[in-house]
Amino acid sequence: MADITRFRFISHLRANPTTHVRHLRNGKVAHDGAGQAFWFRALNSSLSEIPVDDREQPLLFHGRTQDFQDVAVQATVTYRVVDPGLAATRLDFGIDPDTGMWRSTPLEQLGGLLTELAQQTALDLLARMSLTEALSEGMTQLRRAVGAGLREDQRLTGLGIGVEDVRVVAVRAERDVEKALQTPTREMVQQAADKATYERRAMAVERERSIAENELQNQIELARREEQLVNQRGQNERMRATEAAAAGQIETQAAAGRQRALAESEADAKRVVGAAEAAAEKAMLDAYAELDQGTILAMAIKQGALPEIGTLNLTPDLITPLLTKLTA
Repeated sequence: MADITRFRFISHLRANPTTHVRHLRNGKVAHDGAGQAFWFRALNSSLSEIPVDDREQPLLFHGRTQDFQDVAVQATVTYRVVDPGLAATRLDFGIDPDTGMWRSTPLEQLGGLLTELAQQTALDLLARMSLTEALSEGMTQLRRAVGAGLREDQRLTGLGIGVEDVRVVAVRAERDVEKALQTPTREMVQQAADKATYERRAMAVERERSIAENELQNQIELARREEQLVNQRGQNERMRATEAAAAGQIETQAAAGRQRALAESEADAKRVVGAAEAAAEKAMLDAYAELDQGTILAMAIKQGALPEIGTLNLTPDLITPLLTKLTA
């Protein structure tokens, strides 16, 4: 909106850089351009303010597809006034010389025109599409069709309006229909999720089985090594027992040898002693053999070899020979 300052019978206007101001004085163009600043008299002046910046017109309308399904289209059209002079002659952009406000609603008129033209193009396209096509490919096709239709429309070019861009934000079906259409996809997604869950569980079971098999293999290997250890220990014990037995046998044999040698030595000594004693006894017996019986008896009595005599019975047969010898 232009800034207008009034000084008694004269006023001053200062426009923004994005607004085109056209000043007619007595029906003739006095000022025409963007960002104007000038003095004017309200009694003989006609002022028009045309915005030349980019503006957006939101669109929200319903259409029907080829299969008689209702869809809602949400879009935005970006446009601007490319020929302000032409637009000022076709639409009422006149402003009040005292307040600078538009006397009418030119932008609302222009927005309504854009909406109707965009709807007409979009509805024609939707009528040739099925609901599935409209939901899957409708955004791209609607953007292209509406953009081309607005740029080629003679009414807009005749107003000096240029369409810069068209954006289709959404193409939506009714809630129940959209939910029904989403059900197969949701089921597929759920099936994929269930499959992934089952595969994850199967993988977890497989991993647990692998872990269990590894643990079992480890236990088997440990048992085998323990068996080898027990066998080795048994062999070591048997070897130690064998060595100990062999050592004991050697020691026993050595002790037996020593005892045998000692016994043989003792036997030899006894044999020598016995032989000596036998020789002595033989010599003694040989000496006694040369003595008579009385001498031997006397020697026996002298050595005390005779047994103790408790009772002595002397008979004539015994005394007679003794007396005979004594007297002889």
